[in-house]
Amino acid sequence: MLTQCRVLVLVLALGGGWLNQALERRDGPAALSVWVHEILGARKELRNRPPGMVPNKFHYMTTDLKRLSNYFGVHLSPPSNAFEAMFEKGTLNAMRFVTAVAEKEKEGDMLVERVSRELWKRIWSTDQDITQPASLTEAGLKAGLSANEVEEILTLSKSQPIKDKLKSVTEEALEHKCFGFPCTVCYVNGKTEVFFGSDRFELMAYCIGEKWVGPQPANPTAKM
Repeated sequence: MLTQCRVLVLVLALGGGWLNQALERRDGPAALSVWVHEILGARKELRNRPPGMVPNKFHYMTTDLKRLSNYFGVHLSPPSNAFEAMFEKGTLNAMRFVTAVAEKEKEGDMLVERVSRELWKRIWSTDQDITQPASLTEAGLKAGLSANEVEEILTLSKSQPIKDKLKSVTEEALEHKCFGFPCTVCYVNGKTEVFFGSDRFELMAYCIGEKWVGPQPANPTAKM
């Protein structure tokens, strides 16, 4: 019996992280909680090379993202300067902001999902910054937070407890042997089942004893 699934939400995770989360919300079986994770910290620990640094992976990734964009009906336009966005600016401030949102949210993870989506859209749809306070503020307001709530969360995101929380969930992800993202951890009958990627829902359903029908394309007539 499924008790919980946790989704690693990566603002920069090549589109897949948010697609994975959105798909589970729409078609998945799950009681979901969102697990904020800092990608650069994990890669440093794992000595993992990002896809953009491997030519064949990068070529495949750009092609596949276009297919995913058409299939799910999600507008996706990579940053004009992907290296700067991912490796010079990074996602640390955004991840701390989302972690602070999660800390303040009383029930469920809907605010975390909405804020994550707005940050994802800024960098992967409209090629905007996600590191500056003004950028985080705009994303928070669009996600439905009030100006006072955003200000409070921005302050909280700079606190040591939030920094420690983000570090602790990064370490927890590593304990689950996570090596890339999106990654989903399901807790089934007291055991953990870890799934990598946004194309493992049939296996997730099998492991938790549910039937998986699968999503329909947002635009069945779209050309890939």
